[in-house]
Amino acid sequence: MQHGPAVRRRKLGEELRSLRHASGLTSRDAARMLGWHQSKVSRIETGVSGVQPADVTRLLDAYGVDDARLRDLLATLAGSAGGGGTGWWHAYRGLIPPQYRDFISLESQARTARTLETSVVPGLLQTADYARAVTRASLDGLPAGRLDSLVEVRLARQGVLRTDPPLRLSAVLDEAVLRREVGGCRVMREQLRHLTRVAQLPHVQLQLLPFSMGGYAGLTGPFVIFSFPNTSDLDVVVLDHLTSSLYLERKEDLEAYSSAFRTMQAHALSPEHSLDLIAAIERGGQ
Repeated sequence: MQHGPAVRRRKLGEELRSLRHASGLTSRDAARMLGWHQSKVSRIETGVSGVQPADVTRLLDAYGVDDARLRDLLATLAGSAGGGGTGWWHAYRGLIPPQYRDFISLESQARTARTLETSVVPGLLQTADYARAVTRASLDGLPAGRLDSLVEVRLARQGVLRTDPPLRLSAVLDEAVLRREVGGCRVMREQLRHLTRVAQLPHVQLQLLPFSMGGYAGLTGPFVIFSFPNTSDLDVVVLDHLTSSLYLERKEDLEAYSSAFRTMQAHALSPEHSLDLIAAIERGGQ
Protein backbone atom coordinates (compact mmCIF):
# COMPACT_ATOMS: atom_id res chain seq x y z
CA MET A 1 0.00 0.00 0.00
CA GLN A 2 1.23 3.45 -0.91
CA HIS A 3 0.08 7.02 -0.57
CA GLY A 4 -1.57 8.61 -3.61
CA PRO A 5 1.20 10.73 -5.14
CA ALA A 6 3.71 7.84 -5.24
CA VAL A 7 1.16 5.54 -6.87
CA ARG A 8 0.19 8.24 -9.35
CA ARG A 9 3.82 8.85 -10.35
CA ARG A 10 4.45 5.17 -10.95
CA LYS A 11 1.25 4.66 -12.92
CA LEU A 12 1.87 7.77 -14.98
CA GLY A 13 5.43 6.64 -15.71
CA GLU A 14 4.27 3.17 -16.77
CA GLU A 15 1.68 4.62 -19.13
CA LEU A 16 4.15 7.10 -20.66
CA ARG A 17 6.69 4.33 -21.18
CA SER A 18 4.03 2.17 -22.88
CA LEU A 19 3.06 5.05 -25.18
CA ARG A 20 6.70 5.70 -26.03
CA HIS A 21 7.21 2.06 -26.95
CA ALA A 22 4.05 2.18 -29.11
CA SER A 23 5.48 5.19 -30.95
CA GLY A 24 8.67 3.31 -31.76
CA LEU A 25 10.90 5.77 -29.92
CA THR A 26 13.68 5.00 -27.47
CA SER A 27 14.11 7.06 -24.32
CA ARG A 28 17.18 8.59 -25.98
CA ASP A 29 15.06 9.56 -29.01
CA ALA A 30 12.39 11.16 -26.81
CA ALA A 31 14.96 13.10 -24.79
CA ARG A 32 16.67 14.37 -27.94
CA MET A 33 13.36 15.55 -29.45
CA LEU A 34 12.53 17.54 -26.31
CA GLY A 35 16.00 18.81 -25.55
CA TRP A 36 16.21 16.87 -22.28
CA HIS A 37 18.78 14.56 -20.75
CA GLN A 38 17.87 10.90 -21.18
CA SER A 39 17.96 10.52 -17.40
CA LYS A 40 14.95 12.85 -17.09
CA VAL A 41 12.83 10.58 -19.28
CA SER A 42 14.02 7.57 -17.26
CA ARG A 43 13.18 9.19 -13.91
CA ILE A 44 9.69 10.08 -15.16
CA GLU A 45 9.02 6.59 -16.48
CA THR A 46 10.18 4.86 -13.30
CA GLY A 47 8.20 7.25 -11.06
CA VAL A 48 11.33 8.45 -9.30
CA SER A 49 10.47 12.09 -9.95
CA GLY A 50 7.28 13.98 -10.65
CA VAL A 51 6.52 15.65 -13.97
CA GLN A 52 4.68 18.86 -14.77
CA PRO A 53 1.44 18.54 -16.79
CA ALA A 54 3.05 20.75 -19.47
CA ASP A 55 5.90 18.25 -19.85
CA VAL A 56 3.39 15.39 -20.10
CA THR A 57 1.77 17.30 -22.96
CA ARG A 58 5.12 17.63 -24.72
CA LEU A 59 5.80 13.90 -24.34
CA LEU A 60 2.37 13.01 -25.70
CA ASP A 61 2.92 15.33 -28.66
CA ALA A 62 6.23 13.58 -29.35
CA TYR A 63 4.54 10.18 -29.16
CA GLY A 64 1.71 11.24 -31.48
CA VAL A 65 -1.06 10.69 -28.90
CA ASP A 66 -4.22 12.45 -30.10
CA ASP A 67 -6.87 10.97 -27.75
CA ALA A 68 -8.17 14.02 -25.86
CA ARG A 69 -9.53 12.09 -22.86
CA LEU A 70 -6.31 10.13 -22.43
CA ARG A 71 -4.28 13.35 -22.66
CA ASP A 72 -6.50 15.00 -20.03
CA LEU A 73 -6.27 11.97 -17.76
CA LEU A 74 -2.48 11.80 -17.90
CA ALA A 75 -2.18 15.54 -17.31
CA THR A 76 -4.41 15.15 -14.25
CA LEU A 77 -2.31 12.23 -13.05
CA ALA A 78 0.73 14.48 -13.30
CA GLY A 79 -0.98 17.03 -11.06
CA SER A 80 -2.04 14.48 -8.46
CA ALA A 81 1.42 12.90 -8.46
CA GLY A 82 3.01 16.07 -7.18
CA GLY A 83 3.58 17.82 -10.48
CA GLY A 84 1.13 20.67 -10.09
CA GLY A 85 -2.20 20.98 -11.92
CA THR A 86 -5.01 23.38 -12.68
CA GLY A 87 -8.17 21.65 -11.45
CA TRP A 88 -10.72 23.74 -9.53
CA TRP A 89 -9.65 22.06 -6.29
CA HIS A 90 -6.23 23.70 -6.46
CA ALA A 91 -7.90 26.95 -5.41
CA TYR A 92 -8.40 25.22 -2.03
CA ARG A 93 -4.83 23.97 -1.63
CA GLY A 94 -4.43 25.92 1.61
CA LEU A 95 -7.61 24.34 2.99
CA ILE A 96 -7.57 20.67 1.99
CA PRO A 97 -4.62 18.27 2.40
CA PRO A 98 -2.75 16.78 -0.58
CA GLN A 99 -4.44 13.39 -0.11
CA TYR A 100 -7.87 14.95 -0.52
CA ARG A 101 -6.77 16.93 -3.58
CA ASP A 102 -5.40 13.71 -5.04
CA PHE A 103 -8.72 11.96 -4.40
CA ILE A 104 -10.71 14.77 -6.04
CA SER A 105 -8.46 14.79 -9.10
CA LEU A 106 -9.00 11.05 -9.59
CA GLU A 107 -12.74 11.41 -9.07
CA SER A 108 -12.91 14.20 -11.65
CA GLN A 109 -11.32 12.06 -14.39
CA ALA A 110 -12.80 8.64 -13.58
CA ARG A 111 -15.32 6.99 -15.86
CA THR A 112 -16.94 4.99 -13.03
CA ALA A 113 -16.81 4.92 -9.25
CA ARG A 114 -17.92 1.98 -7.15
CA THR A 115 -18.24 2.78 -3.47
CA LEU A 116 -19.13 0.95 -0.29
CA GLU A 117 -20.13 3.07 2.70
CA THR A 118 -20.79 1.64 6.14
CA SER A 119 -21.38 4.73 8.28
CA VAL A 120 -22.11 7.91 6.26
CA VAL A 121 -23.74 8.88 2.97
CA PRO A 122 -21.10 9.12 0.19
CA GLY A 123 -19.87 12.66 -0.38
CA LEU A 124 -21.24 12.78 -3.93
CA LEU A 125 -24.75 12.13 -2.59
CA GLN A 126 -24.78 14.43 0.46
CA THR A 127 -26.96 17.49 0.95
CA ALA A 128 -25.30 20.69 2.14
CA ASP A 129 -26.75 20.39 5.65
CA TYR A 130 -25.75 16.74 5.97
CA ALA A 131 -22.24 17.53 4.70
CA ARG A 132 -21.98 20.31 7.27
CA ALA A 133 -23.08 18.01 10.10
CA VAL A 134 -20.64 15.25 9.07
CA THR A 135 -17.73 17.67 8.71
CA ARG A 136 -18.47 19.35 12.03
CA ALA A 137 -18.61 15.98 13.79
CA SER A 138 -15.42 14.72 12.11
CA LEU A 139 -13.38 17.88 12.74
CA ASP A 140 -14.44 19.09 16.16
CA GLY A 141 -13.78 22.76 16.90
CA LEU A 142 -13.47 23.81 13.26
CA PRO A 143 -13.92 27.59 12.75
CA ALA A 144 -17.16 28.51 10.98
CA GLY A 145 -15.43 29.96 7.93
CA ARG A 146 -13.29 26.89 7.40
CA LEU A 147 -16.34 24.66 7.88
CA ASP A 148 -18.21 26.62 5.19
CA SER A 149 -15.31 26.21 2.77
CA LEU A 150 -15.05 22.46 3.33
CA VAL A 151 -18.77 22.07 2.67
CA GLU A 152 -18.30 24.16 -0.49
CA VAL A 153 -15.61 21.73 -1.65
CA ARG A 154 -17.87 18.75 -0.94
CA LEU A 155 -20.69 20.24 -3.02
CA ALA A 156 -18.34 21.26 -5.84
CA ARG A 157 -17.21 17.63 -6.11
CA GLN A 158 -20.77 16.66 -7.00
CA GLY A 159 -20.35 18.41 -10.34
CA VAL A 160 -18.94 15.12 -11.72
CA LEU A 161 -22.53 13.79 -11.71
CA ARG A 162 -23.61 16.65 -14.00
CA THR A 163 -20.79 16.64 -16.57
CA ASP A 164 -21.17 15.28 -20.09
CA PRO A 165 -20.62 12.39 -19.88
CA PRO A 166 -21.26 12.14 -16.14
CA LEU A 167 -19.43 9.90 -13.71
CA ARG A 168 -21.23 6.55 -13.46
CA LEU A 169 -21.68 5.91 -9.74
CA SER A 170 -22.58 2.58 -8.13
CA ALA A 171 -23.05 2.91 -4.38
CA VAL A 172 -23.73 0.16 -1.85
CA LEU A 173 -24.73 1.47 1.59
CA ASP A 174 -25.12 -0.34 4.86
CA GLU A 175 -28.58 0.24 6.34
CA ALA A 176 -26.80 1.84 9.31
CA VAL A 177 -25.94 4.80 7.06
CA LEU A 178 -29.64 5.67 6.81
CA ARG A 179 -30.49 4.89 10.44
CA ARG A 180 -27.79 7.15 11.91
CA GLU A 181 -29.48 10.52 12.47
CA VAL A 182 -26.67 12.84 11.42
CA GLY A 183 -27.52 16.52 11.98
CA GLY A 184 -30.93 15.84 13.51
CA CYS A 185 -34.29 14.66 12.26
CA ARG A 186 -34.91 17.46 9.72
CA VAL A 187 -31.46 17.18 8.13
CA MET A 188 -31.72 13.42 7.91
CA ARG A 189 -35.20 13.49 6.42
CA GLU A 190 -34.07 15.84 3.65
CA GLN A 191 -30.98 13.67 3.07
CA LEU A 192 -33.18 10.61 2.60
CA ARG A 193 -35.37 12.50 0.14
CA HIS A 194 -32.27 13.63 -1.75
CA LEU A 195 -31.04 10.04 -1.98
CA THR A 196 -34.38 9.04 -3.46
CA ARG A 197 -34.10 11.75 -6.11
CA VAL A 198 -30.49 11.17 -7.10
CA ALA A 199 -30.87 7.37 -7.12
CA GLN A 200 -33.26 7.76 -10.04
CA LEU A 201 -30.63 9.35 -12.27
CA PRO A 202 -29.69 6.98 -15.11
CA HIS A 203 -25.99 7.05 -14.22
CA VAL A 204 -26.47 6.39 -10.48
CA GLN A 205 -27.18 2.99 -8.96
CA LEU A 206 -27.93 2.85 -5.24
CA GLN A 207 -28.35 -0.38 -3.28
CA LEU A 208 -28.77 -1.04 0.43
CA LEU A 209 -27.37 -3.83 2.56
CA PRO A 210 -30.15 -4.47 5.11
CA PHE A 211 -29.41 -5.45 8.69
CA SER A 212 -31.15 -8.76 8.01
CA MET A 213 -28.30 -9.99 5.79
CA GLY A 214 -25.92 -10.14 8.75
CA GLY A 215 -22.19 -10.04 8.06
CA TYR A 216 -20.64 -9.23 4.69
CA ALA A 217 -17.21 -8.70 3.16
CA GLY A 218 -17.22 -4.91 3.50
CA LEU A 219 -17.78 -4.80 7.26
CA THR A 220 -14.08 -4.07 7.67
CA GLY A 221 -14.51 -0.60 6.18
CA PRO A 222 -15.56 1.59 3.26
CA PHE A 223 -13.70 1.85 -0.03
CA VAL A 224 -13.94 3.40 -3.49
CA ILE A 225 -12.86 1.83 -6.79
CA PHE A 226 -12.12 4.34 -9.55
CA SER A 227 -12.04 3.11 -13.16
CA PHE A 228 -10.80 5.27 -16.01
CA PRO A 229 -11.49 5.52 -19.73
CA ASN A 230 -9.05 4.06 -22.26
CA THR A 231 -7.00 1.88 -19.91
CA SER A 232 -7.76 -0.31 -16.89
CA ASP A 233 -4.09 -0.06 -15.87
CA LEU A 234 -4.91 3.25 -14.18
CA ASP A 235 -7.73 1.87 -12.01
CA VAL A 236 -7.24 2.26 -8.26
CA VAL A 237 -8.85 1.38 -4.93
CA VAL A 238 -8.94 4.12 -2.29
CA LEU A 239 -9.20 3.35 1.42
CA ASP A 240 -9.95 6.29 3.71
CA HIS A 241 -8.59 6.56 7.23
CA LEU A 242 -8.97 9.28 9.83
CA THR A 243 -5.76 11.13 8.92
CA SER A 244 -4.85 9.81 5.46
CA SER A 245 -5.88 7.79 2.41
CA LEU A 246 -4.22 4.67 1.06
CA TYR A 247 -4.19 3.67 -2.60
CA LEU A 248 -4.13 0.08 -3.86
CA GLU A 249 -3.28 -0.39 -7.52
CA ARG A 250 -1.88 -3.91 -7.83
CA LYS A 251 -3.91 -6.10 -10.15
CA GLU A 252 -4.55 -8.60 -7.35
CA ASP A 253 -5.93 -5.88 -5.05
CA LEU A 254 -8.19 -4.48 -7.76
CA GLU A 255 -9.55 -7.93 -8.54
CA ALA A 256 -10.17 -8.71 -4.87
CA TYR A 257 -12.06 -5.48 -4.18
CA SER A 258 -13.97 -5.67 -7.46
CA SER A 259 -15.03 -9.23 -6.63
CA ALA A 260 -16.10 -8.21 -3.12
CA PHE A 261 -18.13 -5.33 -4.54
CA ARG A 262 -19.89 -7.59 -7.04
CA THR A 263 -20.73 -10.01 -4.24
CA MET A 264 -22.19 -7.22 -2.11
CA GLN A 265 -24.24 -5.95 -5.04
CA ALA A 266 -25.61 -9.45 -5.57
CA HIS A 267 -26.68 -9.76 -1.92
CA ALA A 268 -27.92 -6.19 -1.49
CA LEU A 269 -31.49 -5.11 -2.10
CA SER A 270 -32.32 -4.26 -5.70
CA PRO A 271 -32.30 -0.54 -6.56
CA GLU A 272 -36.13 -0.57 -6.52
CA HIS A 273 -36.39 -2.32 -3.14
CA SER A 274 -33.65 -0.05 -1.80
CA LEU A 275 -35.85 2.97 -2.63
CA ASP A 276 -38.72 1.26 -0.80
CA LEU A 277 -36.56 0.87 2.31
CA ILE A 278 -35.44 4.50 2.15
CA ALA A 279 -39.09 5.58 1.96
CA ALA A 280 -40.00 3.37 4.90
CA ILE A 281 -37.17 4.76 7.04
CA GLU A 282 -38.19 8.33 6.13
CA ARG A 283 -41.74 7.57 7.25
CA GLY A 284 -40.42 6.15 10.48
CA GLY A 285 -41.46 2.62 9.66
CA GLN A 286 -39.56 -0.68 9.74
